[in-house]
Amino acid sequence: MTEESKSDPTNVEENAEAKEIVAAGKVSSWLSENGFNNEALEADTSGIELIKVDPEFLIPIATALYAYGFNYLQCQGAYDEGAGKELVSFYHLIKVDDNADTPEEVRIKVYLPRENPVVASVYWIWKSADWQERESYDMYGIIYEGHPNLKRILMPEDWIGWPLRKDYISPDFYELQDAY
Repeated sequence: MTEESKSDPTNVEENAEAKEIVAAGKVSSWLSENGFNNEALEADTSGIELIKVDPEFLIPIATALYAYGFNYLQCQGAYDEGAGKELVSFYHLIKVDDNADTPEEVRIKVYLPRENPVVASVYWIWKSADWQERESYDMYGIIYEGHPNLKRILMPEDWIGWPLRKDYISPDFYELQDAY
């Protein structure tokens, strides 16, 4: 594309479409070749491949990635895209291999509706997801189906609401129970 065509206002739509197309990375390509539905996202600032997965395909894809060699869940977390927008559950996977100079990494993102944020737990694939999924549940209200002990971990059991959601309204007062 020439400099002239980049500044041409009629090409604005074409430029926007070109930016939306992201080349699939190694892991996303492997998943697609093996019949796993996924969407390649733009790599993060560290150059790590990002893959978007639909909630109903998380377990089959996670199982396939485990079999492919991603044997370590370094981090599972969540974030809120903004009031009225989706919640995201993410998974940072690493291939720990004694023969490799640097470990291979990939990040999976699952976008969930804030009205009913439900996704399957990956606890049965990576045990390290246990407390991390509990924290995401406690702070954002994401339900991890199949988790063996999904309950609040940071907030009191009777706490109402999800404190890290961007539309959360803090209560006017806090009742201290059994403080002394």
